[in-house]
Amino acid sequence: MSALSVVVNKSLPLLTYNRRYLPLFFFAVCCVGSLLKDLDVVPKSHFSSRTNPLNVYFVKVSWGWNLVLLIPFIFLSNSYNRNLMFVSKRLASLVVATAYWYICTEIFFYIENVTGKCYESPDMEKIQEGFSTKTDCKNAGNYWEGFDISCHSFILSYSTLLIIEEMVPMLHLVKHCTTRPVILDALYLALSAISLIWVWMFACTSVYFHNMTQKLLGTGIGVFGWCVTYKCWYVKPFSPGLPPTLSDPKQHD
Repeated sequence: MSALSVVVNKSLPLLTYNRRYLPLFFFAVCCVGSLLKDLDVVPKSHFSSRTNPLNVYFVKVSWGWNLVLLIPFIFLSNSYNRNLMFVSKRLASLVVATAYWYICTEIFFYIENVTGKCYESPDMEKIQEGFSTKTDCKNAGNYWEGFDISCHSFILSYSTLLIIEEMVPMLHLVKHCTTRPVILDALYLALSAISLIWVWMFACTSVYFHNMTQKLLGTGIGVFGWCVTYKCWYVKPFSPGLPPTLSDPKQHD
């Protein structure tokens, strides 16, 4: 057994635990972090800057990281004792997730544009006329203030829940596949690491940015998307289906 396999096997109990409590965890962190922000008891840090490396190189392109790691992982982890049709249906879950992510973020941007105004400075004393979008306003060196549903709270909660659900086949493979590909174990650990980054940055967002309403909405929409797909739709026929688990029969179509 390789060193990677040993680490994977020891980490699997955390996967079961995380699946059970993550949605509540996100809401709890959002509320506690918002309270700490309102009380102004958390000092500024490296992570209170939007230019910190984790935000710039990971969160800003988070959906790309999700796809780069999940596409090969789903293909390999869902292929055991199952045919290509089943694997293709399972990969379709990423198409659904990507569509949901894109539609939600576009709606967030639209809401911020239609509810906002362009100001000369953050003190919001003087409105700058002639700007109808946040992009145009900021490109002109001004300050835009609108109702900004937290994209970070949305994408980081939704991404983590998506990843944790798709990692479930490893619970089955460690029992029944004695010769797992090394790349599968490496992808599992990479997904675990990226999930930790998403959770950490979610906590930083809760403590340093937005107000509670904006963060709760973002988090709620992320959890809602996960719940509708993995808890409601994917358990039915004519869907991408759920990731295979220990109790699943062999699926060939």
